[in-house]
Amino acid sequence: MRYMKTIIATLLLVNIGLASFGQIAFVDSKYILNKMPDYRDSLAKINQTAKIWQKEIEDKQAIVEKMTLDFNRDEVMLTDDAKKNRTDALNQHQKEVRELQRARFGFEGELFKMRQALLKPMEDSVMNAIQKTANRLSYATVLDKSEGITVIYTNPRLDITNEVMKDMGIL
Repeated sequence: MRYMKTIIATLLLVNIGLASFGQIAFVDSKYILNKMPDYRDSLAKINQTAKIWQKEIEDKQAIVEKMTLDFNRDEVMLTDDAKKNRTDALNQHQKEVRELQRARFGFEGELFKMRQALLKPMEDSVMNAIQKTANRLSYATVLDKSEGITVIYTNPRLDITNEVMKDMGIL
């Protein structure tokens, strides 16, 4: 408990010390982005496309569910060949739904690519503006408060990673 209080007090003093030198600033990048009409329009387009794609997948999934119910209902009356054919068709439809879902919403899927093409350039321009403003106003570190506290810029001169690595004998 005493150790935790010491850590908290130290962090508080460091923050107060850095803030008193004007080296830390905060920014709300989401607020800035949401003030950009092109960003809002692109976001609306992406959300609308995602809804259409989600509906398409849900419709295909409903067909798979109906096929499953029909198969379960008819299974006792089917010949082995008919069972195999319907099972194969059901598996094929399930596979198509999974592949469509992965192609549209998966990692590096169509939605990801659309976001990259439409939003990333605007997000990059905001990040560049933040960095320029931080340099102009002599801030060493800028924290983004829009989605929790995230360090989005820090003056490279303040990075002591290599020095620490030298002290450790790693470098």
